[in-house]
Amino acid sequence: MYHAALREAVGQTRDTGRVPTYRDEAVVLRTHKLGEADRIVTLLSRQHGKIRAVAKGVRRTASRFGSRLEPFMVADLQLYEGRTLDVITQAESLGAYGALIADDYASYTAANAMVETADRLTDAEASLQQYLLLVGALRSLSRREHPPTLTLDSYLLRALSLAGWAPSFQDCSRCGRPGPHDHIVVQLGGVVCPDCAPSGAPRVDPATIGLLGSLLTGDWASAEAADESTRSKANGVVSAYTQWHLERGLRSLQHVHHDTPTSAPAAGIDEKGRA
Repeated sequence: MYHAALREAVGQTRDTGRVPTYRDEAVVLRTHKLGEADRIVTLLSRQHGKIRAVAKGVRRTASRFGSRLEPFMVADLQLYEGRTLDVITQAESLGAYGALIADDYASYTAANAMVETADRLTDAEASLQQYLLLVGALRSLSRREHPPTLTLDSYLLRALSLAGWAPSFQDCSRCGRPGPHDHIVVQLGGVVCPDCAPSGAPRVDPATIGLLGSLLTGDWASAEAADESTRSKANGVVSAYTQWHLERGLRSLQHVHHDTPTSAPAAGIDEKGRA
């Protein structure tokens, strides 16, 4: 029964066995078990957007796929199209980041939040920029280029920007009045001027706003110069901003490891980004 259902899902016919094939690069977002030896792999690809595909026999010890289809791995794939699920027939490693990331708990929890975010922000439409951003962030984590929490916060701000929710940390996000401003309202898209700030809107110190801007633009020299207290406050703002715009909370964010205790989100903003 399982094999009949699988044939129906992938659309393989006994008459010809002919199905369209294609190649693409992809990063593994998540996997789950299928039957006794297979897995369904969710991928973000370079050209085909998000793909759900079956990797047959991947859970066997002698699988030809090895570890190339584990989360955080980047691979060059050959697939054939199915009715609801495609099937992976070949996989060649392009970025073996999984084991390197898993060796460090802070990097591992940050990577989980990244792939969950990518899963939520993408669909079957091609999104080259989202793909390149995620691959670059995972590569950075695997190489320990920057502190994992800073890498995650930078990724979240940029991924949301690509999705159409770019925050403003300089000019008023509501009326455009030139900044700097020190009120932040995540529902309105970032900093707001005194005239646009709702009653009780939290104030954020200039150092934290400066760090948020650096994370958004990739100014790593400035970002890494920030002290732990400033990083913690910026992380609270980024978490609130992310949770607000994704509407349903990211489960993985609550497990993200911090080198130092993280403060609560900026005063007046709860975990859902509400003032």
